[in-house]
Amino acid sequence: MKLKRIQADAVVSLLLAYFASVHCADAEDAAAQGERVYENYCATCHGEQLQNNSSGLTFDLRRLKADEYSRFADAVLNGKNKMPPWKGMLEVAQIDQLWAYIRASVPP
Repeated sequence: MKLKRIQADAVVSLLLAYFASVHCADAEDAAAQGERVYENYCATCHGEQLQNNSSGLTFDLRRLKADEYSRFADAVLNGKNKMPPWKGMLEVAQIDQLWAYIRASVPP
């Protein structure tokens, strides 16, 4: 009985490790795709590689906190201040990729 419990625990551990590695690979892929979207749509105003050099004219995306996705998505879709809306230009998947790129580029 004890051996079956150890085997079951080992299987669960292996499955968790597998799914964590798949999730990590997916997150890395999303961030890489998000970097391309950023370069194509955002870098002109927000700076190359998130390095905002606009002296406060545009929002520094590195200031976004991990729990501010909805704020970010709303600003991207609907615009904010001088930022134009991107609704109809960017798909939700691209916005998610942008978010993955920003989160992967900023310390927690």
